[in-house]
Amino acid sequence: MTQTTLRQHLTAQSTDTDLMILMEDIATACRMIADRVRHGAFAGVLGAAETENVQGETQKELDVISDEIFQEIVGANPNVAALVSEEVDEVNWRKSAPQAGDFVVYYDPLDGSSNLDVNLSVGTIFSIVKLDAAIAPEASAVQINGTEQIAAGYAIYGPSTGLVITTGQGVDGFTHHPGSGEFLLTQPEMSIPAETQEFAINASRYDLWEAPVRNYIDDCLRGAEGKRGKKFNMRWCASMVADVHRILTRGGVFLYPKDTGNAAQGGKLRLMYEANPMGMLVEQAGGASSTGYGRIMEVAPTGHHQRVSVILGSRDEVAVIESYHKK
Repeated sequence: MTQTTLRQHLTAQSTDTDLMILMEDIATACRMIADRVRHGAFAGVLGAAETENVQGETQKELDVISDEIFQEIVGANPNVAALVSEEVDEVNWRKSAPQAGDFVVYYDPLDGSSNLDVNLSVGTIFSIVKLDAAIAPEASAVQINGTEQIAAGYAIYGPSTGLVITTGQGVDGFTHHPGSGEFLLTQPEMSIPAETQEFAINASRYDLWEAPVRNYIDDCLRGAEGKRGKKFNMRWCASMVADVHRILTRGGVFLYPKDTGNAAQGGKLRLMYEANPMGMLVEQAGGASSTGYGRIMEVAPTGHHQRVSVILGSRDEVAVIESYHKK
């Protein structure tokens, strides 16, 4: 039985031709990044690059390499007005006079790169916005609300290379077929169960959490005898892509909340190229995304590297977490 390719799938969804070509360019960049990740040990590029990104985080050599690949492949698309990367301070303008119909692409070229040295899954996250009017090439022009995304997705580099996307018509998962080079549809119509007994959180920050998050986790850990009346499993991959992929596959909730250690920055994860695209994917799969006090994609951007509190996953469980915040 012949499996559906990425292009066939996008064509069947009546995807705009310019968007389809852009999505294929992103898929090409992800294939190339996957190859670099897979051969990183042989090339000696798994270590730190002795540089920091705009967030003050130590970059891995593959962070820099992955960003360069994305710029080379996706930045060459004639309809891309600007690239906004986690690894680059300034907006990378590709056009001096962006017009209506041009695209802005936000991306994290290598999410979870701290996992590289221990051979765990990493990934690439992206978000696409289509301009509805001409803009001036200024940083404020790319501070576009997450509800304006027309597509989002991620690649996951694990035992196989996966690509999970949405164009606003649900969520579909593809797997790279090394023989043909194609991304083939292997997980159509991905859906998140409304209820769950599994959460993912960085428990090492327990003492820094605000009261609503600490109370929620405490109640989950008390199991069947506690307030929640059921046992919970805890998972944590230290890679947002890997944790969200698990949620899209079998349910659960992911939390990286604002805490006393990162409150001054607004949280840990970035709104434009981490929280917004993952929020769109999760909502398109029937889940929910929240800051604890409202929908992530409705947060008004104040900067292209803005940080935000992130809670997303199974719809009913996200609502429970929001109820802890309301108290």
